Amino acid sequence: MPGFLVRMLVSALGLWIASALVPGIEITGIGTLVAAAFLLGIVNAVIRPIIVILTLPITIVTLGLFLLVINAAMLGLVAWLLDGFMLAGFLSAVAGSLVVSVTGWFASWYIGPRGRFEILVVRR
Repeated sequence: MPGFLVRMLVSALGLWIASALVPGIEITGIGTLVAAAFLLGIVNAVIRPIIVILTLPITIVTLGLFLLVINAAMLGLVAWLLDGFMLAGFLSAVAGSLVVSVTGWFASWYIGPRGRFEILVVRR
């Protein structure tokens, strides 16, 4: 459970950074931000794997670039489901999904699968 909460906070941080950096993404209020992070986690855990499997031939042909479209679509789905989360268009969804992905990727360097902070010490 702590791992899920840490990942949700990282997603909320990524969404907040995306709303600050990317024009066309607007999130009104902290409650909407937390709800969007929670809903994005649910959508990425349930719907995204199904979409990835269904679009596997397109993903292979485009050498994985179609995954950007899938990530943007998942962000668009969350924006469609929440009232206080607005996307201006496809390009803002792609840019926002890139920001959220990079934030999560950067945080995964320090956070393990159980939600604990991990530091690797190499002794010579």
